[in-house]
Amino acid sequence: MSFIEFTNVKKVYKNGEVEIRALADASFTVEKGELTVIVGPSGAGKTTLLNILGGMDRLTEGRILLDGEEISSYDGRKLITYRRHDIGFVFQFYNLIENLTALENVELATQICTEPLEPAQVLKDVGLEERMDNFPSQLSGGEQQRVAIARALAKNPKLLLCDEPTGALDYATGKAILRLLEKSCRERGMTVIIITHNSALCDMADRVIRVKNGTIVSNTVNEHPVPIEEIEW
Repeated sequence: MSFIEFTNVKKVYKNGEVEIRALADASFTVEKGELTVIVGPSGAGKTTLLNILGGMDRLTEGRILLDGEEISSYDGRKLITYRRHDIGFVFQFYNLIENLTALENVELATQICTEPLEPAQVLKDVGLEERMDNFPSQLSGGEQQRVAIARALAKNPKLLLCDEPTGALDYATGKAILRLLEKSCRERGMTVIIITHNSALCDMADRVIRVKNGTIVSNTVNEHPVPIEEIEW
C-alpha cells in the first residue's frame, strides 16, 4: 500500500444548472518521504486536487487513502482533526496573523496538534533566529514565507502540502524557499507535495505528476532528482 492512494477521484462544482468538472477520474500514488511535484497549467485542477487531499474540500466520487486511512469517508469532525494533526499547508500568500509576531504565529499552530515541534527551534531551523519577535509587516516576503513554512513544520505533520509557494517571490528568494522545502523532505523524511505551473521544478522531485484538464496524464518516478541549487528557470 502506498502512503497516498488517490483513486478515480471526480470533483464537480455546481453553479445553478451548470456543472463545472474540476477533476475527472484522477488517480495517482505517492510513497512516504517523497518530494512530489504536481505540475500543470492554470485551471488544470491542481489546487482542487490539493484541497481535497488536504481535507479542505470534498470529492464528488472516488476514494483517497493517506497512511492506510480512508480520508474520503471522513465526516466534518474527523476532517477537522485530520487537518489539525496530519496536514501542514504552505500557500502562495502567507496568511500570517498580522498582530502576532513570527514566534507567536508558529506557536498558535502548535496549540491545535498533538505532537508539535518546538516553535523557536523550527524558526531557527528556517533561518529566522534573529526575527522571531518581528511582526509580519516588519518581514520581507521571503521571511514571511519562511514563517509560514515554520508554522506548517512545527505541527510535525504527516504530509506537507504547498500551493505555488514561490509564486509571490522573486527568483532568488523563491529558490531559497524551495531549498528549505527540499531540506525538510530529505532531512526530516517528510512527505512533501508542491503544486506549480513551472515545469523546471520537476527535476528536483522524486515523483512528477502531470495534470491537464482535470485528469492525471502521467505519474513518473525520477530516479535521479537534481538538487534545487543546480536548477535554473
